[in-house]
Amino acid sequence: MYQHISQYTPVLLFFMLAVGFGVGALVMAYFVRPNKPDAEKLSPYECGIPPIMSVTERIPIRFFIIALLFLLFDVEAVFMYPWAVVYEHIGWWGFIEMFLFIVILLVGYIYAWAKGALEWE
Repeated sequence: MYQHISQYTPVLLFFMLAVGFGVGALVMAYFVRPNKPDAEKLSPYECGIPPIMSVTERIPIRFFIIALLFLLFDVEAVFMYPWAVVYEHIGWWGFIEMFLFIVILLVGYIYAWAKGALEWE
């Protein structure tokens, strides 16, 4: 019975060493770091610009939806580049596949447009 447990002893020791190192580093940093809070350090930072709104205000979800749609169509362009590079080798089959890919994305674009996801208000 103890033979099976002794096989995991190096794993247990390595795990304990990793956890100990992590906790020790955090404890040491807590005691060594300087702690001089002031109003400038405690204020929210937005790329050097004074904050426009309160920290507790919510950002409209439309910003995130438009960002996701941008990423979707950006990924489409990434998939089209390798297809264009090997277009001569894949022939009509590759053309039909890319055509279906673009049609599926076009249906998604029309759906997002119909739902008003692209309106910036």
